[in-house]
Amino acid sequence: MRKILIIEDNADVRENTADLLELSDYMEQTSSDGASGIEKARSFHPDLIICDIMMPGIDGYQVLQTLQTDSKTAGIPFIFLSAKADKSDVRKGLNLGADDYLTKPFEEHELLEAIGSRLKRHDFL
Repeated sequence: MRKILIIEDNADVRENTADLLELSDYMEQTSSDGASGIEKARSFHPDLIICDIMMPGIDGYQVLQTLQTDSKTAGIPFIFLSAKADKSDVRKGLNLGADDYLTKPFEEHELLEAIGSRLKRHDFL
């Protein structure tokens, strides 16, 4: 079973996304902020990370940059899931090394397709 970490400060989005992933046969763990998300990434060893950008304390950009500097987490596929929908925001996330960028609100199939695509690509590489 593939493991996915969700880092999201909005409880409704976090729990709804976790439920969707569980129903889709993924093992998920959640974190409500960037600092605990980094720690969970290091201990849970997820196959993929879904992360919000705008969070109190450590934001999603900092989460990605921190995980990229750790050899144990640097290769984990990373998807931003954010309300920041400007083209410049998307470009910034991808330029920092995110594998995908989805905007809220999102369709369930969009998220599942992005996850499947990123996992397949990671396995191929």
